[in-house]
Amino acid sequence: MRDNFRNLRLNQVARSLSSFETARSEARPQRGWLRAIREALSMSLEEVGRALGQSKKRILDFEHAEAEDRITLKSLRRVASAMDCELVYALVPKSGSIIELAEKHRQRHEKNEERQTRDRVRQDVLEVEHTMALENQAPGDVDRLIDEETKRRLKKK
Repeated sequence: MRDNFRNLRLNQVARSLSSFETARSEARPQRGWLRAIREALSMSLEEVGRALGQSKKRILDFEHAEAEDRITLKSLRRVASAMDCELVYALVPKSGSIIELAEKHRQRHEKNEERQTRDRVRQDVLEVEHTMALENQAPGDVDRLIDEETKRRLKKK
């Protein structure tokens, strides 16, 4: 059930992100989107400032902050709104799709879980082996026992 919900959610996110995937290859303008959009709309700093109730110096500060990755989403949204624009943002994988990225993370998680389980099993088996050796009842092939017990514990999960 949990996997079904996870897959459903993953597919919903993948559909939502599909329109943003081409944006990944678009470079942000050197001076930032605020300035690029303002200039494309032929708006002055004063016009944007009036619409926002701020000084032209403050609008210039917002533009510089955006170009230097220091602006908040709230401020970016407000300035965009003053230019009759809407802020739209998304997190997109650096390469490939969100489904491919999720699979990569799932495999990494499984590998890590297997390693941790194997470490716990190894510790348990070696403790038992030591005790049995003291009683002259050594269990035999320790590596085989570790492999079998690791597989058994992973199946239970």
